[in-house]
Amino acid sequence: MSDADPAHETGIEPAADLLDATPETAYFWGRVAGDGEMTTDGVTTRAGDETAAAALAAVAGTSRVGTDHRVESRESAHDASIVRFEDEYELQVIGAPAERASAAFGLPIDGQPGGYRFDAFREHRPQLLRGLLESCGTVCFRESSASVGVSFVHEDRALLETVRSQLSAATPHVPTDDIAETSSGGYWFGLADAADVAGFAEWVYAGSDASGLHSADRRAKLRRSVERATGADVGTLDDVGTLDDVGTQEGE
Repeated sequence: MSDADPAHETGIEPAADLLDATPETAYFWGRVAGDGEMTTDGVTTRAGDETAAAALAAVAGTSRVGTDHRVESRESAHDASIVRFEDEYELQVIGAPAERASAAFGLPIDGQPGGYRFDAFREHRPQLLRGLLESCGTVCFRESSASVGVSFVHEDRALLETVRSQLSAATPHVPTDDIAETSSGGYWFGLADAADVAGFAEWVYAGSDASGLHSADRRAKLRRSVERATGADVGTLDDVGTLDDVGTQEGE
């Protein structure tokens, strides 16, 4: 592929079936649950940087869009396209995956409430939570306490309850605060003060360099915030967690 072509190979194979439980589909459906919609016509999700957009597009079986906003597609198991807007990418997967995903994972469809059943991804919990963190999570450095705040925000309380459950079941265990209402009518919760945020950052992004399943911007913000809070040299967290996402299981 020439340098003139902005699309690039991610090394991620398109999912043969988006409902199979793999690291790639765990990340994909985490992103959809946190910042996406499903209708009987298809699935839509968004990404804020090229790394995540390329990963999502590869899993869905379509090439990343070029800077001129033209969609570049290839033959795949799914009818998918990705479009670049000024400040985000939007991925659409047309057809049956939406209804099947709603039935399998309890994701809301056509505005109906969701039940959020993610047990199928228990062996790929880091990738699932990575997708959720990048799609509906926030990270900030607290100057007053030299600590890192990690929160999840969403309009659907049921989703946040599921995220808390997934964090509680994670290895290492990640304690959280209670869910509260936001001023805009949504809901949010944060990791508890007792949470090992540095350990969480290492765990949730372990193997992400090798797999390509991550948002470069969101990962860098979390890592730099943790390094600042712990007094570590910049780039320290870039050298840890080298296990490949593909085929790894929780606790390895």
